[in-house]
Amino acid sequence: MNWDDAKVFLAVCRESTLRGAARVLGVDQATVGRRITALEKSLSATLFLRTSEGYALTAVGEAALKAVEKMEHSALELERQIQGLDDHLTGTVRVSTTDSMAIDYLIPAIARLHRHHPDVRVQLDATTQILSLAKREADIAVRNTRPDNPDLIARRIARWPVGLYASHAYVDAHGVPTPGSAFAGHDLVVYQPHLQGNKEMTLVSEPVGKGRIVASLSSSLLVRRSIAAGIGIGELSVNVGEKEGLLRLWPERTRPLPYDVWLVTHADLRHTARVRAVIDEIVAVFAETGE
Repeated sequence: MNWDDAKVFLAVCRESTLRGAARVLGVDQATVGRRITALEKSLSATLFLRTSEGYALTAVGEAALKAVEKMEHSALELERQIQGLDDHLTGTVRVSTTDSMAIDYLIPAIARLHRHHPDVRVQLDATTQILSLAKREADIAVRNTRPDNPDLIARRIARWPVGLYASHAYVDAHGVPTPGSAFAGHDLVVYQPHLQGNKEMTLVSEPVGKGRIVASLSSSLLVRRSIAAGIGIGELSVNVGEKEGLLRLWPERTRPLPYDVWLVTHADLRHTARVRAVIDEIVAVFAETGE
């Protein structure tokens, strides 16, 4: 099995459908189907069961998957090592971050980069999904969680306290909640993933049980925009609250865990010239405006 066939096989394994695999690979569905059929013929083995719900691995296919994943790991490792020796300030650097950090910090960093190194291009992916640096889905990640992969180099570039905020219009209309009231009589906006845990939902350690959650939002940018629009009260890192010109309520209170920002890259890429240049500009922007 060559590496091109292996990539098609992996895509079908991970997507379970020809359509999904075709989308990932950037080819048409018929091409994927032909490649899988030809691969099975060349190996004289059935790798997938065709079911109404998609493609499911056979026992032979599961054994093949383990071997192909090793091929993928070796191919990606070789690619990273070669990239890591590149000392040219040209080419594309893929960066993954959240929408809020992209607007406030990454776009200014890209502007600085373009002034200093116009031949380096940044592919910026603003998403709540964590892309894999090991699989070269991104070269750099700027996130609020530190990865535990030992092959990744993580550097904390900001630490912000998290406070309680509301718009001036909201406070004029509803007043300031009383500490200890569990937000009785108040409207709240919350970050959606915080509702999905088993722990009791709180804002700056205040239970929200008597408040009314009027919006649960999937990104920090949506939370801040909703607070700014006067929809309700919510948590924001203090730098963002100040940037938006919002009122900080209960300023003596913060969320127990601060908002950390981590810059992450793969160990094999940290000396690549274009990756290093992008890292330097991101760090500089956070140092100037992020603390």
